[in-house]
Amino acid sequence: MFRSFVINPPVFFGSVAIITVFLLIGLVFPGRAEAIFTGLQSEILERFGWFYLLSVGIFLASVLLFSLGRFGRLKLGPDDSTPDFGYVSWIAMLFAAGMGIGLMFYAVGEPITHFALPPTAEPGTVAAMRESMSVTFFHWGIHAWAIYAVVGLSLAYFGYRYNLPLTIRSGLYPLLKDKINGPIGHAVDIFAIVGTMFGIATSLGLGVAQINAGLNYLVGLPIAPMVQVGLIGAITLLATVSVVTGLDKGIRRLSETNLIVAILLMLFVLTVGPTADLFRSFVQNIGLYLDTLLLRTFNIYAYEPTPWVDSWTLFYWAWWISWSPFVGMFIARISRGRTVREFVTAVLFIPAGFTFFWMSVFGNTAFFVDTQIAGGALSAAVLDDVSVGLFQFFTYLPFTAITSVLAIILVAVFFVTSSDSGSLVVDTIASGGETQTTTGQRVFWCGGEGVVAASLLLAGGLGALQAATVASALPFSMVMLVLVWALYKGMRADLAQADAQAGSQAQPAQPASGLTWQRRLALMLHAPTEKEVADFIGKDVKDALGQVATELSRRGRVAEVKVLEEGKSVELSAPAEGMRDFVYGIMPSTQPLAAFSAFEAAKPGFRHEARTYFSDGSRGYDVMGMTKDQLIADVLVQFERYLMLVQSPASQLVTAAPEHSAEPNT
Repeated sequence: MFRSFVINPPVFFGSVAIITVFLLIGLVFPGRAEAIFTGLQSEILERFGWFYLLSVGIFLASVLLFSLGRFGRLKLGPDDSTPDFGYVSWIAMLFAAGMGIGLMFYAVGEPITHFALPPTAEPGTVAAMRESMSVTFFHWGIHAWAIYAVVGLSLAYFGYRYNLPLTIRSGLYPLLKDKINGPIGHAVDIFAIVGTMFGIATSLGLGVAQINAGLNYLVGLPIAPMVQVGLIGAITLLATVSVVTGLDKGIRRLSETNLIVAILLMLFVLTVGPTADLFRSFVQNIGLYLDTLLLRTFNIYAYEPTPWVDSWTLFYWAWWISWSPFVGMFIARISRGRTVREFVTAVLFIPAGFTFFWMSVFGNTAFFVDTQIAGGALSAAVLDDVSVGLFQFFTYLPFTAITSVLAIILVAVFFVTSSDSGSLVVDTIASGGETQTTTGQRVFWCGGEGVVAASLLLAGGLGALQAATVASALPFSMVMLVLVWALYKGMRADLAQADAQAGSQAQPAQPASGLTWQRRLALMLHAPTEKEVADFIGKDVKDALGQVATELSRRGRVAEVKVLEEGKSVELSAPAEGMRDFVYGIMPSTQPLAAFSAFEAAKPGFRHEARTYFSDGSRGYDVMGMTKDQLIADVLVQFERYLMLVQSPASQLVTAAPEHSAEPNT
């Protein structure tokens, strides 16, 4: 558990330092912390609120454009890759990504708040109901998921197609190339970590406020900051246990159970509420949302300034931006092999569709309760403290105690899973894209999230958490705009590469020469072991590639041989200006053997191979058993094929393609 940490020092210590500065404000100025954080938030939103609004509009327009035309046909991986998950499983996981603490906290609170205090309509009227649901859908709709889609698409595209690490800096590769490994790349990953930490801390703060309100209703537990800090400590401890027990045992089971319970709770409200009216309201809410979509996208209330847009829309946009590395990493991990069009369409509309129905069920039922049963008492309670809204709502429905307990458990488990998943994402970024890090590192980040949430909650309440989120999201929103431009450059380059290959009528990568029949027979009778493949790559392949690199350099074409993945892979690269570098690499790979019995299926065997890879992301082939001369001949054939591609007219556009495969995928 406590072996040496695997970290990228500038990113790890830089992000910890910035987070510590925010926490020190609360410790050094305990009496003034709330005013400092509130002033910071107001200053940022006053000066840069327009920037948040415009940026999110650009994100939505960009991902929609990426899904159209030829860009939409590009794969998140090599052109011949297939999805890691079946369509139904993938959709189910995206569906689950839409659930979280925010939906529990604001399911009743936001619609009722806008009903009582709408942006422009007369409070408490039918017009206020319409505007409330339109605004709620706007805040939780495709704009939020467009933000996540930008980060997720960048991670998946450059991670799986360019074989770069799953870190935010990899998305800047078409613009910076190897400079992503320098100070600019470090700064980008630091912004991502800081934003994610404060975004998660805000969610945790909302979660404990709601848990505290529920326990106050059920058992009379006082609503107080110290109580909430204690709750953060207790639930963070559970999240740490989840981290230590492993991802599969912890977060997956909790997430699946929580999703089922949340859906059952929604169906309960749908059943006991005005069911027919809820379905009618859902349909009209969608119409209201679409009718006002364009105007709300760019409505900063410039001609009638109002604090409403700062407190709601701009805070939400900052919150979603700070959450985007977290959610983006999740949807990228499950989307390898999908097309850009599949990715954008599913990510934008599937979670948002579920969220719309959830908000309609809870929000419109809350309107019915407040106007027909409670006589305005529900809206009064929500305006006094939004965290009590869900539990006050349940008092007007059957089985109040049961639903309230379920709601507390749901929020607590969402807290645990958010903290667990967040620690994994932050740890991955802080370690330079490594996914196999120490448990101690994830425990550190998991505990850090709890400390940040507790410290800011004591320093200034939820306002301090929101201010930190708004501040940390500003630099990362700028990074995201650059990611959009880099995605365009990378996709345009890959389409140009495809045009060049089609124009040259080049064939898919194939070995230049096969094995002798005697050698083929030997391999059929004795499948290579993992050690034999490693020895072949470390000796024969390395020597053969070294000879080619020496000859290329002697003839004026600089080339070098790199040993990657702790000696497991060997790569020959020849840098090129304004186009893809030539890359010929060989890495170990395993392929499962066919199983013809239940016993074999339970304990499958594997065939070990020495497989090629290239800079264009095409699938390689097994060269295990080739002689050095055959390997050299194979390199020359691939080099000739490369020259045919890059010297064709279409290839002159290929200026943003990856130079080399920094971390080959098996």
